[in-house]
Amino acid sequence: MDKAPTTRQLKVGRELQKALAEIIRSKGMAAFGGAMVTVSEVRISPDLSIAKVYVSVFPSDKAATVMPLLEENSRALRGELGHIVAKQLRIVPELDFYLDTSLDYAERIDSLLKQ
Repeated sequence: MDKAPTTRQLKVGRELQKALAEIIRSKGMAAFGGAMVTVSEVRISPDLSIAKVYVSVFPSDKAATVMPLLEENSRALRGELGHIVAKQLRIVPELDFYLDTSLDYAERIDSLLKQ
């Protein structure tokens, strides 16, 4: 079982989430095939070297197009992130992207409850 994240991990995760959200927003929806991409959470490893970036994609059927784009551009995104957080972090973590499906799950539960 995973240990609870430390205060530092939580703070760094929040900073990375804000910075990545801004970077992705600045690229615009056109860069992601017309999909809206939001960073819902960033979980950072205890040694601060790996960041698991959870993204929501709207509409969700575009996720199959968006996820490979994010993976392909992770080095460039990491570079841009480095310019933003260079003062706070010595090492910019590797970025691993994961699809956050919690919104789809909530929508499905909601539709089932309305039946």
